[in-house]
Amino acid sequence: MLWGQMIPAQIEKEILIQAPIHVVWRIVTEPDQIKQWFCPDAELDSRTGGAGRMAFEHGYTYFLEVVAVDPPSHFAYRWLRDQAIEPRPENSTLVEFTLQAEAGNTRLRVVESGFDKVDWTDEAKVKYIEENSSGWLYYLRRLRDYARRSNTAARG
Repeated sequence: MLWGQMIPAQIEKEILIQAPIHVVWRIVTEPDQIKQWFCPDAELDSRTGGAGRMAFEHGYTYFLEVVAVDPPSHFAYRWLRDQAIEPRPENSTLVEFTLQAEAGNTRLRVVESGFDKVDWTDEAKVKYIEENSSGWLYYLRRLRDYARRSNTAARG
């Protein structure tokens, strides 16, 4: 990112997945499914107000609070890397999954927002945005491939 550029308020990624919306919904919201494409260790109470924890191979552990559950189209949580504090707009980002059925497939949009509200340094924001922007691309491809395999096996 060039010096002096505005820090974006959000990261936005979208992918078309060759699986029906109910399959993708399970993959995004159920811990045993999350472990298959996102992180090796996931605990999640997928109800509004529910808590969760996701630990990644690279050493980061995120602590979550579910803020919206509207099956099968919208799932959102706040997450942050510090267990000792409660996720709030000034210390965490909001991750929103929006699912839309599209001719037997699912269009999945992920938006991670709140960079304009967190009380981090600009340097920390830029580093986080760069890491998570490439991270979301990587993990959405893994989700797409896992969903395709799961859907093929289910039909198989």
